Amino acid sequence: MLGNQKIAVVLPAYNAELTLARTVAEIDRNLVDDLILTDDSSRDKTVLLAESLGLHTIVHDKNKGYGANQKTCYAAALSRGADIVVMLHPDYQYSPKLVPAMAAMIVSGHYDAVLASRILGGGALAGGMPVWKYIANRGLTGIENLLLGQKFSEYHSGFRAWSRRVLEKLPLHRCSDDFVFDNQMIVQALHAGFHFGEISCPTRYFEDASSINFRRSVTYGFGVINTAIRFRLNRSGLRSWALLNDSCSD
Repeated sequence: MLGNQKIAVVLPAYNAELTLARTVAEIDRNLVDDLILTDDSSRDKTVLLAESLGLHTIVHDKNKGYGANQKTCYAAALSRGADIVVMLHPDYQYSPKLVPAMAAMIVSGHYDAVLASRILGGGALAGGMPVWKYIANRGLTGIENLLLGQKFSEYHSGFRAWSRRVLEKLPLHRCSDDFVFDNQMIVQALHAGFHFGEISCPTRYFEDASSINFRRSVTYGFGVINTAIRFRLNRSGLRSWALLNDSCSD
């Protein structure tokens, strides 16, 4: 616990056998009260490894998608009593040692959510991020900041923390089951008036780390832009969006 708040780390996994143990080894179990892995029907031994590491493990009977996997993560964490939920990709791209810092930012009362940024501090390229991904990240982030009215350094991190209040408020069932879920969740939180903080995080790109291919990246990019445009139209009163509004069916 931290500040008498129960902390859970959730690990949405798909074929994470090669990196899971290294990720879990760097999580401070003296601080973290609950470790939850949700497996999206992996084809490797992720589930067996997770169970051997003592993680609370939930398995999808079929592959449902990255967004659907996160929905399972957050529902499980809330049902098990978490006050702060840290979502961490189990691919060892991000530093689990930052979990206490991210949780502390929420405990402080200044922030409702925290994003770990690979861009702050300039470590993305040094950590091996491909140049084309870095350029795409910067371009998409610039477009999103313009349309969402924010000044985030990046929106595409696989390492983020949420307060219980945020997770109980957001209608996550309306979000995509695919990769654009992450951005849709952020715009829901912004629409609801929650406050975000960012923290600099080193990154590691290596052969065993997960990464979506170029085709899926392009699809994700268009989904991100579409999400930002629809947020702007909704905020401007030009077109309501069901992702954000209870009374809208669009």
